Amino acid sequence: MRIQVRRTGGFAGIERHAEVDTSGRRDANEWHALAEKAVSAGRGVPAVGVPDGFSYQITVDGKTVYCSDPRLTQEQRDLISRVLKEGA
Repeated sequence: MRIQVRRTGGFAGIERHAEVDTSGRRDANEWHALAEKAVSAGRGVPAVGVPDGFSYQITVDGKTVYCSDPRLTQEQRDLISRVLKEGA
């Protein structure tokens, strides 16, 4: 599974992008479960956020959803944090 996250917005407006490929990872099942929950709660069109808040585009194996601060589910928050931390 290939998981991509793109973060835009914020006070400085700096875009950040990262991705994780779960193939061959020991924790792949954990990633898959988290990604499935995060995507199921996303929107098909970019969400309207708050001024200076972050907006996110999450793509899992070609399916893209959108979400934004402060209305993230805990699964979206966890997935975004992990991908941006571990992804290249």
